[in-house]
Amino acid sequence: MKPIKLKRNASGTLDITWDDGKECSIPLQLFRDHCPCAMCSGETLFLGKHYEAPPQPHLPGRYELTELHPVGTYAVGAAWADGHNTGIYTWEHLRKLCEAAEFSSRQSA
Repeated sequence: MKPIKLKRNASGTLDITWDDGKECSIPLQLFRDHCPCAMCSGETLFLGKHYEAPPQPHLPGRYELTELHPVGTYAVGAAWADGHNTGIYTWEHLRKLCEAAEFSSRQSA
């Protein structure tokens, strides 16, 4: 399972069409708030010790997506207007974000 189309929408979402026909929209705030990089999410190092990420400042441009770029055949990288650009979103992570966005929209309806 992998995306065949990724499109940044003017309404503040990342719209994804998957190769299995599924379509979803991830709000950019959800996309950024679930950045998988070590600086945002922490990291697990040697012997399974997990280190929490330091608190992140909320700088202007935090939720303004400026670029998406492929990372091999398994992920997409994102760059943001506040200068953050180290998040690598695997297809599996993106699919989970799609499910979270769908669940959230059902709860608020």
